[in-house]
Amino acid sequence: MKPIWIVDDDQSIRFVLEKALLRESLPTRSFTNPREVLDALADASDEGPQVLVSDIRMPGGSGLELLEKVKKQMPGLPVIIMTAFSDLDSAVAAFQGGAFEYLPKPFDLPKAVELIRRAVEESQREEVAEERLSAAPEILGQAPAMQDVFRAIGRLSQSNVTVLITGESGSGKELVARALHKHSPRAKGPFVAINTAAIPKDLLESELFGHERGAFTGAQTMRRGRFEQAEGGTLFLDEIGDMPFDLQTRLLRVLSDGHFYRVGGHSAVKANVRVIAATHQNLEQRVKEGVFREDLFHRLNVIRLRLPALRERREDVPLLTRFFLQQSAKQLDVEPKRISDAALKVLCAFDFPGNVRQLENICHWLTVMAPAQSIEVKDLPPEVLGAPGAAASASAVAPARAETMASSGASLVSAMPVQVSGLAAEAPPPAPAGSWEQALRAEALALLTAGRTDVWDELTRRFETSLIQTALACTRGRRIEAAQKLGIGRNTITRKIQELNLE
Repeated sequence: MKPIWIVDDDQSIRFVLEKALLRESLPTRSFTNPREVLDALADASDEGPQVLVSDIRMPGGSGLELLEKVKKQMPGLPVIIMTAFSDLDSAVAAFQGGAFEYLPKPFDLPKAVELIRRAVEESQREEVAEERLSAAPEILGQAPAMQDVFRAIGRLSQSNVTVLITGESGSGKELVARALHKHSPRAKGPFVAINTAAIPKDLLESELFGHERGAFTGAQTMRRGRFEQAEGGTLFLDEIGDMPFDLQTRLLRVLSDGHFYRVGGHSAVKANVRVIAATHQNLEQRVKEGVFREDLFHRLNVIRLRLPALRERREDVPLLTRFFLQQSAKQLDVEPKRISDAALKVLCAFDFPGNVRQLENICHWLTVMAPAQSIEVKDLPPEVLGAPGAAASASAVAPARAETMASSGASLVSAMPVQVSGLAAEAPPPAPAGSWEQALRAEALALLTAGRTDVWDELTRRFETSLIQTALACTRGRRIEAAQKLGIGRNTITRKIQELNLE
């Protein structure tokens, strides 16, 4: 294991931490100022630290400046900032800016060692994840169902046979089609994709087969269709189950004899194209309903690959989550965020009706909205926290209950009369289904019926906490800007942060 680097101009602090970590069999290396650390990092022969523990105020440089420079070189390195109480605001800013955690001085030694050990475990876990991702193929998956897909891609690597990919929306059908193309004899040719459900019926024929000049109003020039664009390569027809019936006949003819005509054309064009089709629909049922040609179905259904839904391969959620978090961070040019084991457990229990695409969107949301570098259960989006199973985590119980009550108990809230001065009054007007007001009323009902007498304080605290955390996330921890966006004063937001223990 690589050593823990300790940076502090106070010899006694370095000595105490070195001895405590040595007793835990954790190697250390000490520095007196940030310049020494940067020089060591610049040394190519130096393997670098496992964790960096740095003071804020030191002669010859600031710990916060060191944090910024180190993070540019080693984005995944956990950095713990040591700070006196007077530096607490700076420490919180560091925490928002990428620090793993901050350690107030004077610190309790066993707690400091426990924090450093947690950072070491996080660092080692991220190293393993990075190794897996760097060696990962274009499709990620360790579940047995995905291994079957990978084996099928391998068996088809020397074939030009037509393939039909089935699976729910968002399960990655186009990724599989691209992998089939990449590992086929046509890999050097183009890969052309078209979603047959996304193009209007009157334009789809021209999109697929092209048109001659003057074939219809607006056809000023001859245009090559997707079949010609994919010459020598692969044409991917997504959502083939939604293709209009009359166009199915034309597609069948191309697959049968390898020729087609442009719209308005009289000369046959040879199609040297491998066709891969995909659908989320049950084509057999579509054939029975008479909306999909049976002969075309059998022509497409030479080899069928079924992609499992993400809920059928939950063991892949951690790997995919870390991959998408890194991908999102790269797109937004920010440091990749880490995710706690508890948050991963909640994600793994989620059913993901939108499959892999939904998980990718959630990771993008977390990259933008999670207030700290480490994503906890409370940072997960409402649709995850409100799902059955999310309540297994203690920090997710309240949001999950609010969402659940919003759907099951909202009618009770709106149906109950309200007592005003001993008289029955009308119930409040119903809130829109699925709205936050409905969830608030449901949660209030749950607390009131449980006999709580601090409902006002409890819900006000939660409301103010959510508002401030969201505003700070939007402003990347800048309090003054967050206060301006919320329409409150700088002193007010500072006082609220202290009252709500958001430091």
